[in-house]
Amino acid sequence: MGGARMANPHEKPQAFSRELCDSERRFRLLVEGVTDYAIYMLDQNGYVTNWNAGAERIKGYRADEIIGKHFSVFYTPEERAAGLPERALGLALKEGKYEAEGWRVRKDGSFFWATAVLDSIRDDDGNLVGFAKITRDITERHNTQLELERVQKQLAQAQKMDALGQLTGGVAHDFNNLLMVVSGNMQRLKRLVSDDPKGARAAQAIETAAERGASLTRQLLTFSRRQRVNPQSVSLLERIQSIRDVLTSGIGTHIGLDIDVSPQTFPVIVDVAELEVALVNLVLNARDAMPEGGTIAIRAANTTLDPDDTVAGGEYVALTVTDTGVGIPPDVLEKVFEPFFTTKPSGRGTGLGLSQVHGFAHQAGGTVRIESTLGVGTAVSIYLPRATPPAIASRAENGEARLQAGTVLLVEDNPHVADASADLLEQLGYAVQWVADAESALRAIEADRFDLVLSDIVMPGRLDGLGLARLIRQRHPVLPVLLATAYSDAAHRVPNDFPILRKPYQMHELSQAIAKAARG
Repeated sequence: MGGARMANPHEKPQAFSRELCDSERRFRLLVEGVTDYAIYMLDQNGYVTNWNAGAERIKGYRADEIIGKHFSVFYTPEERAAGLPERALGLALKEGKYEAEGWRVRKDGSFFWATAVLDSIRDDDGNLVGFAKITRDITERHNTQLELERVQKQLAQAQKMDALGQLTGGVAHDFNNLLMVVSGNMQRLKRLVSDDPKGARAAQAIETAAERGASLTRQLLTFSRRQRVNPQSVSLLERIQSIRDVLTSGIGTHIGLDIDVSPQTFPVIVDVAELEVALVNLVLNARDAMPEGGTIAIRAANTTLDPDDTVAGGEYVALTVTDTGVGIPPDVLEKVFEPFFTTKPSGRGTGLGLSQVHGFAHQAGGTVRIESTLGVGTAVSIYLPRATPPAIASRAENGEARLQAGTVLLVEDNPHVADASADLLEQLGYAVQWVADAESALRAIEADRFDLVLSDIVMPGRLDGLGLARLIRQRHPVLPVLLATAYSDAAHRVPNDFPILRKPYQMHELSQAIAKAARG
């Protein structure tokens, strides 16, 4: 059998042992070379026993700096105080694995958002050897998600505010026509009861309520950005000083008013009346936030805004009203600009003050921001665009009307509104002929002579008030046309060379509008 070689029973185990050692070496090199993940081991008590290149890159520690230290150094002080590292070890020991996301701390003290997996490692007999920890820095992804959520929330809020604006704007428009009937007929009623003191007081109370209703609808329309405004270049210093006495009298003696507006503050492009209403609303809100007294500060500062979803970017003026009051809770802060939302007791407010401020700021081409700390106070800042170049003054509002008397063609489809309007015109000394639509108006103009046409904008039929005004201008260029409407959407379609009278209107407003129309 002479030459046959006997098999060595130790050759296979030795070869297997070499292969296992090579495999472990390659695996160790692979793990140690990974840089996108922090991969390291902990002993049974949570102390670091090894460290790879990814751990050094992500956490900032060299192996000789961290091996032997407890892994709780990677947690925030608050989490360590709450026992979170020990809880993670306990869950990994019980369940075999623990996964979590949260802020972790680098060697230099900076924070990063991490996703981490902690696995318990056991030997063949089931005894705990230690723990394997894999951590990844996902700060960029986390920040992207937060920004996406912020944008989605902002979009949802914008859609909500737009829907509210459409609803409130529609209600305000319809309400204006009702107020026109009340307000117009009130002048007639006041004449009838002029000799009866009780009747006169009742009529005055009704008229005051109608004026209050008209004021509320204007605030609703400002919130919904459906109010036709008259923007012009305005000095904030001059405007604030002009209403300082009004502001001071409104806040009472137990609250101080500190106004700091530099003469170097940029002029802004705003509707003066809406600016003053917004400022009064902010000051009165600040007053109500300080029942025990305090100080209201009004500041204005030139600033620059980057373009975003709310502003175009460029040079602005930040007009800020600050109080030292009770502050606003975070869950309430996001609701304060919604119409009819109020934290005041019943009868103390309409919930339209800050919604008017919101609408005014955005309609002026700016934005509004609010900051508040409980027990410290609140600051509301309106950012208004700088007036560059200076706005050109509108046509003079002063001077006497050339049209002192004559015949007015009243074009109005609502007979109750027509009756109230005709009564006001007659009190001003005009003769009135009423028609219900634009086609009838054109026939009347061809048949008779009129000194003025007062037409509603929104009317049934193929021709509305604006179309009628354009035809009259073509066919009878010297005949003045005054347009009236309770619908701001309709007013926005009208070019500036056609004067518009807003319903409901008082006699003096009608007189001024006629004078403007007569001047052309």
